Amino acid sequence: DCLGTPIVYSPVKADLTGNIKKIRAVYDSNPAKFKTLQNILEVEKEMHGSAWPKTGATLALMWLKRGLKFMLVLLQSISDGERDEEHPNLIRVNAMKAYEIALKKYHGWMLQKLFMGSVYALPYKSDLLKALEKGKEVKEEESIEKIHQFLLRVTPILDAIYEMYTKMNAELSYKA
Repeated sequence: DCLGTPIVYSPVKADLTGNIKKIRAVYDSNPAKFKTLQNILEVEKEMHGSAWPKTGATLALMWLKRGLKFMLVLLQSISDGERDEEHPNLIRVNAMKAYEIALKKYHGWMLQKLFMGSVYALPYKSDLLKALEKGKEVKEEESIEKIHQFLLRVTPILDAIYEMYTKMNAELSYKA
């Protein structure tokens, strides 16, 4: 909801939400068996054999972690003060950096072009920060500090998920 134009970003939100629901459904099916994300991947690897990791919660988590990486790189870029000097209230530079790092190599030509067009529908930085503050008026410096603190807590978790995928040889490189 923080990314502005609902019609442009509703497919992204639906994709993220759908991936979370798939992972949650597996967990809910047997919380004792699926205590951790690693447990889910290990059980699915055994269960699905050669179809793994292209199926189930493993695939959903793969795409979710990529989407989360995009968001974290975007927020880190904003937190670091990276910006278009001519248009400092736009976040296109930040979004392009995040896309290059997190998603572009997994997207085919059509999705890449769709993304390039969608950056023009991104909110202003001031509107994004206000949305992150749930509409409250907060100084930009305070919002940036909250983003920084959030990144300090969340980045190691996402890094651990990426490391788990590498160790389990679960990462896929096909293009969507």
